[in-house]
Amino acid sequence: MARHNYNGSKAEESVAKFLRESGFKIIEQNWKTKWCEIDLVVKKDKTIHFVEVKYRSAPSQGGGFDYIHSKKLRQMTRAADSWVLINHWKGEYVLSAAEVSGYDFEINFLAEI
Repeated sequence: MARHNYNGSKAEESVAKFLRESGFKIIEQNWKTKWCEIDLVVKKDKTIHFVEVKYRSAPSQGGGFDYIHSKKLRQMTRAADSWVLINHWKGEYVLSAAEVSGYDFEINFLAEI
């Protein structure tokens, strides 16, 4: 496995563990359709969070949140709407993000973007 993919997968696992420890229930990891994907689908209280995980190994790459621009937000919205439709979800849902940095996998979580 390429190092980039390995670190990305490890970052997603680290975020999933962090969220579980913060009281979230993991619903899906790496949910995909032919047209879209969601890194993590988690639930806390009565709200589903669609979480984009962005990993950067070095500060020179900028923060992970810097890479969530308008095009990425449109992709995330389309993916969330697809999940909601396919799963017949009738409750609240939000787009969320986690940036993971360095080889120690430091996590910052933004509950709603």
